[in-house]
Formats: sequence, structure tokens, C-alpha cells
Amino acid sequence: MHTVWKGAISFGLVHVPVKMFTATEDKDIHFRSLHKDCGMPISYAKTCRHCDKEINPDEIVKGFEYEKGKYVIVKEEELEQIKPESAKTIHILDFVDLTEIDPIYFQKAYYLSPDMAGSGAYQLLLEAIRQTGKIGIAKISIRSKSSLAAIRVVGNCLCLETMFFPDEIRSISQVPNLPEQTAVNEKELTMAAMLVEQLSETFQPDKYTDDYRKALLDLIEQKIAGESVDIVSAPATPEGRSNVIDLMAALQASLEAAKTPPPPAAAPKRKRSASKKNKDNVS
Repeated sequence: MHTVWKGAISFGLVHVPVKMFTATEDKDIHFRSLHKDCGMPISYAKTCRHCDKEINPDEIVKGFEYEKGKYVIVKEEELEQIKPESAKTIHILDFVDLTEIDPIYFQKAYYLSPDMAGSGAYQLLLEAIRQTGKIGIAKISIRSKSSLAAIRVVGNCLCLETMFFPDEIRSISQVPNLPEQTAVNEKELTMAAMLVEQLSETFQPDKYTDDYRKALLDLIEQKIAGESVDIVSAPATPEGRSNVIDLMAALQASLEAAKTPPPPAAAPKRKRSASKKNKDNVS
């Protein structure tokens, strides 16, 4: 794993040197833009419309548009001078219950590992969080972006989740067409609750897969292998679904479908010759 940040966690007077690693990875399949005639990748040059020429990196400065067409220039040394303490320290401000935080606040997960001689303090913080059932709320600055963060335990590792600040969360009052009062039919509500219970299971993350990415990889592998590709249109609605307008009928049909055992899993397809590297690094 590549180290994306290096510093320390502080809570009270305790100082825990740590290294930070990205806990998630982008599995999206990325395409390059190519010239249709010759197949070469298209490059994107940075140009100035006023001077009508390409601009070198050392000619570029940062500017904030405070009025239409008017900018204030901010130098790199000025940005360095106002960097917060959290640029090198994850300062835990409070410990709270995880259930008190709405998931809308969470952004991205990172793993934290002990650095140098910080193993003892690292284990102490990890066990303190595990035994109390609390999580730490901290401030951190990563790549010039200041964030709130939640520090919790995942297995035998401290995990940091960057969070939005409250003023970065849009108010639901901006969402159109929300009902002012909840008014539902009691019978429909009872059946809806039954359906929720019928479909409830223990969370098993491995059962959820990106079907579109898999189909796209299969398509790419077929093209790499020079095989013909049969284009099959995706169904407009999931199998078994009908355009039922009556809510009671839809709920009843859903409950009946939920009681029906799923069909046996299909036999796995034969693996193609394309390497796994092609799958994970298509660009």
C-alpha cells in the first residue's frame, strides 16, 4: 500500500505516530479518448484563451474568482503559512457513539498503522476505543483539504473516515416535493413492514457485486481475444416484475415472491485467457 499521509494522532497528552493508507480502491473501468482515424490517445493541453498559446506549469498560479471575471491571486507560500495544525496531527476533539452520526457525513475510509516507536500508544488507543464502544471525532488536513474525521476500530486496525463539515451538508428543505405529513394506509403499512422483515438478513458484503463492471470486463476480454460480440439488450424491468399500480397487489405479490426460494446458482463460466491485470487496470 502507498502511504498517503504521515503524522500522528493526539488525544489528551498522548501522541500516536501513524501512517495512513487508502482503505478503498476505484474499480471503475476507465476509457481513454482516442483519435478515431489513427487510434492514438488525445492529449489535453493547458492553453490561455487571451494569449492564444499553450501554458507551461511554471506559468500557472492559483486564483479565486470573487466576482465574474475578477480573481484574487493566492501564492503557494501564503497557503503554507495558514495551514492548520491538523496538517500533521489528527487531533481527537471528542469521543462519541457511532449511532449518533448520520451516514450522510461520511466520505472516504483510510487505514492507520503505527509508525516507528508508536506501537504501544497505538495499541492503547485501539483497545480503549474497542472496549468503550466509542469513536473519536477529529480534525485532519489531507492534500490541502481540511476535514472532520471519525476514528474507529476495524479488526486490529484503526480506521479513519473523513467526514463532511455540517455546513457542507445540504438541507433537506431544498429537496422538492417532500410530503409535509406522513399519511399511509395502515393495511399497506403492515404489509410493507412484513415485506421488510421477510427480506431482512445479516449483512454479508461479499454477496453484492458490480454486475455492470463484470459485463463490461467480459465485453472487453471478448474484443481483446478477437471474438464476435453478441449485443443483447438489457430487460426494461427486473425479471418477475410487472407494472402493478395497486399498492396492495404489489405488496402481496412481493411477499409471495419473497417466500419463493431462489433458483440454484448457475455453473461458473469458463475463465477467459485475458489476465487479471487486464481486468483491474483497463484504462
